[in-house]
Amino acid sequence: IGLLKEIKEQEPEVNVIMISGHGNIHTAVAAAKLGAFDFIEKPLSLDGLLLTVRRALGGSPPSKGNGKSLKTARGKRRSRVSAAAAAARSLKQKTLGKSVVISGQGLHSGIKTGVILHPLPPNSGILFSGISADTTVPAHLDYVGSTGYATSLRGKGIVVGTVEHFLAVLHSYGITNLLVKMHGEIPIMDGSALDFCHLIEEAGLQEQDEEWSEIVIDRTYRVGPKGGETISVEPADTFGVRYVLNYPKPIGLQEHTYLYKGPESFKAEIAPARTFGFLKDIEKLEKLGLVNGGRLSNCILMDNEKILNTELRFADEFARHKILDIVGDFYLLGRPIRGMVTARMTGHSDNIALLRQIRKGMDL
Repeated sequence: IGLLKEIKEQEPEVNVIMISGHGNIHTAVAAAKLGAFDFIEKPLSLDGLLLTVRRALGGSPPSKGNGKSLKTARGKRRSRVSAAAAAARSLKQKTLGKSVVISGQGLHSGIKTGVILHPLPPNSGILFSGISADTTVPAHLDYVGSTGYATSLRGKGIVVGTVEHFLAVLHSYGITNLLVKMHGEIPIMDGSALDFCHLIEEAGLQEQDEEWSEIVIDRTYRVGPKGGETISVEPADTFGVRYVLNYPKPIGLQEHTYLYKGPESFKAEIAPARTFGFLKDIEKLEKLGLVNGGRLSNCILMDNEKILNTELRFADEFARHKILDIVGDFYLLGRPIRGMVTARMTGHSDNIALLRQIRKGMDL
């Protein structure tokens, strides 16, 4: 770390790749904050090292068997493009203007962790990796590992937990190409997505030459019976989510409708909404090995009568947080969706089930 600091002080424009057999995610975050281009943990793989060197030299990463590029995500059989797909708007791909880092704690693992974000060339997609970067897992429906209390991704030798808040930010800011280096779980921060918005804005957005297209919903898709726990999506002129929940007090009946109008509307209306839970459920979740990182500062905690630890940011903050989860999960089709989502008392498993219906129905 000391040598890295000296190099960057003398040659600030030089890309430095730091390799160590004694580091961890905290060392990687510290190195990134000092200006290292990347940090690789030993034992390293040749593929991971070459990928990092290629990025440092400004080249495109090679395609890998467990990756899904944006070109692949556009559809496997272009000869069967629907009328709705033909009406999809073409959008410029985007990455970050520079690498950035953030530290925090995993909600379910309880482990202090961090995230390092690196720009990627066009058609790379959103890729998660460990510190050594020898294998990646794409942010795609095909790699969803579990949906119990959070959405996790699973690839060969890598698991990425609690991705939904972070993906909601990437979805809303239109980021299409990004390498996300982390260890096990995306940090929960304060229970909302606001810190991730600030991180993306710190890095800046870099528009790229390649284009991609949105998924235009062609008819109504539904999971669950009408009037019960249900989620559906129908054709619309923009992306939006209407969520209704009805819990015992102190939550009660809440409803919120969100129409996407750009990153600023998301940042003001949805990103600040925090995750929540009942005190009576904590013991059960702890026995399941979950919420080990739950703190009074990163969730809204309630008993049967009142909120125990904080003031609400919105009167309907609980419904807004459910919308945040949907915005994140819906980015797992690899492209933004144009359609109106309506949900009542649903969670991550229902979101993923609806995405699978959409993929099958639209032959994506």
